[in-house]
Amino acid sequence: MKASKHFLAALTIGCLLSAPAAFASCGLPSAPSKIPDGSTASMQAMVSAMQTVKEYNHDVETYLKCLDFEARQNQLSSESVLSLHNAAVERLQRVTAKFNKQVRIFKSKHS
Repeated sequence: MKASKHFLAALTIGCLLSAPAAFASCGLPSAPSKIPDGSTASMQAMVSAMQTVKEYNHDVETYLKCLDFEARQNQLSSESVLSLHNAAVERLQRVTAKFNKQVRIFKSKHS
Protein backbone atom coordinates (compact mmCIF):
# COMPACT_ATOMS: atom_id res chain seq x y z
CA MET A 1 0.00 0.00 0.00
CA LYS A 2 2.85 2.35 0.81
CA ALA A 3 4.42 1.74 -2.62
CA SER A 4 1.17 2.60 -4.38
CA LYS A 5 0.97 5.91 -2.48
CA HIS A 6 4.50 6.78 -3.63
CA PHE A 7 3.63 5.81 -7.20
CA LEU A 8 0.48 7.94 -7.10
CA ALA A 9 2.42 10.89 -5.66
CA ALA A 10 5.11 10.54 -8.33
CA LEU A 11 2.49 10.28 -11.07
CA THR A 12 0.71 13.39 -9.78
CA ILE A 13 3.93 15.39 -9.59
CA GLY A 14 4.89 14.23 -13.08
CA CYS A 15 1.56 15.37 -14.47
CA LEU A 16 1.79 18.73 -12.75
CA LEU A 17 5.31 19.33 -14.02
CA SER A 18 4.43 18.40 -17.57
CA ALA A 19 1.21 20.44 -17.67
CA PRO A 20 2.91 23.82 -18.22
CA ALA A 21 4.87 22.38 -21.11
CA ALA A 22 1.65 21.24 -22.76
CA PHE A 23 0.31 24.78 -22.63
CA ALA A 24 3.62 26.49 -23.33
CA SER A 25 3.48 26.41 -27.09
CA CYS A 26 1.47 28.94 -29.00
CA GLY A 27 1.01 27.88 -32.57
CA LEU A 28 1.53 30.56 -35.18
CA PRO A 29 -1.46 30.29 -37.50
CA SER A 30 -0.87 29.57 -41.16
CA ALA A 31 -1.47 32.47 -43.50
CA PRO A 32 -4.04 31.95 -46.27
CA SER A 33 -2.35 30.02 -49.04
CA LYS A 34 -4.02 31.91 -51.88
CA ILE A 35 -5.59 35.30 -52.43
CA PRO A 36 -7.70 35.38 -55.61
CA ASP A 37 -6.71 37.60 -58.51
CA GLY A 38 -9.18 40.47 -58.38
CA SER A 39 -9.10 40.93 -62.14
CA THR A 40 -10.46 37.44 -62.83
CA ALA A 41 -12.04 36.23 -59.57
CA SER A 42 -15.75 35.67 -59.11
CA MET A 43 -17.75 37.40 -56.40
CA GLN A 44 -17.97 34.07 -54.56
CA ALA A 45 -14.17 33.66 -54.63
CA MET A 46 -13.69 37.16 -53.23
CA VAL A 47 -16.27 36.62 -50.48
CA SER A 48 -14.67 33.30 -49.59
CA ALA A 49 -11.24 34.94 -49.45
CA MET A 50 -12.64 37.68 -47.24
CA GLN A 51 -13.92 35.07 -44.78
CA THR A 52 -10.54 33.31 -44.85
CA VAL A 53 -8.69 36.56 -44.13
CA LYS A 54 -11.10 37.37 -41.29
CA GLU A 55 -10.53 33.92 -39.79
CA TYR A 56 -6.79 34.37 -40.14
CA ASN A 57 -7.02 37.73 -38.38
CA HIS A 58 -8.94 36.11 -35.52
CA ASP A 59 -6.39 33.28 -35.33
CA VAL A 60 -3.53 35.79 -35.13
CA GLU A 61 -5.34 37.68 -32.35
CA THR A 62 -5.70 34.40 -30.44
CA TYR A 63 -2.01 33.64 -31.02
CA LEU A 64 -1.01 37.06 -29.66
CA LYS A 65 -3.12 36.49 -26.55
CA CYS A 66 -1.40 33.14 -26.09
CA LEU A 67 2.01 34.81 -26.32
CA ASP A 68 0.97 37.35 -23.70
CA PHE A 69 -0.26 34.56 -21.44
CA GLU A 70 3.01 32.68 -21.79
CA ALA A 71 4.93 35.84 -20.96
CA ARG A 72 2.84 36.33 -17.81
CA GLN A 73 3.59 32.71 -16.88
CA ASN A 74 7.32 33.39 -17.38
CA GLN A 75 7.47 30.77 -20.13
CA LEU A 76 8.69 33.28 -22.71
CA SER A 77 10.97 36.26 -22.30
CA SER A 78 9.62 39.69 -23.11
CA GLU A 79 12.15 39.91 -25.96
CA SER A 80 10.86 36.63 -27.44
CA VAL A 81 7.25 37.75 -27.11
CA LEU A 82 8.03 41.06 -28.79
CA SER A 83 9.84 39.37 -31.67
CA LEU A 84 7.13 36.72 -32.21
CA HIS A 85 4.37 39.35 -31.84
CA ASN A 86 5.95 41.68 -34.39
CA ALA A 87 6.56 38.87 -36.89
CA ALA A 88 2.92 37.71 -36.66
CA VAL A 89 1.54 41.24 -37.01
CA GLU A 90 3.82 42.00 -39.97
CA ARG A 91 2.70 38.84 -41.75
CA LEU A 92 -0.95 39.65 -41.04
CA GLN A 93 -0.44 43.14 -42.45
CA ARG A 94 1.15 41.72 -45.63
CA VAL A 95 -1.75 39.30 -46.14
CA THR A 96 -4.31 42.02 -45.49
CA ALA A 97 -2.57 44.46 -47.85
CA LYS A 98 -2.43 41.81 -50.58
CA PHE A 99 -6.12 41.01 -50.14
CA ASN A 100 -7.13 44.68 -50.08
CA LYS A 101 -5.19 45.29 -53.29
CA GLN A 102 -7.12 42.48 -54.99
CA VAL A 103 -10.41 43.85 -53.64
CA ARG A 104 -9.62 47.24 -55.20
CA ILE A 105 -8.83 45.55 -58.51
CA PHE A 106 -12.02 43.50 -58.30
CA LYS A 107 -14.13 46.58 -57.57
CA SER A 108 -12.56 48.50 -60.46
CA LYS A 109 -13.48 45.66 -62.83
CA HIS A 110 -17.05 45.39 -61.57
CA SER A 111 -18.08 49.04 -61.13
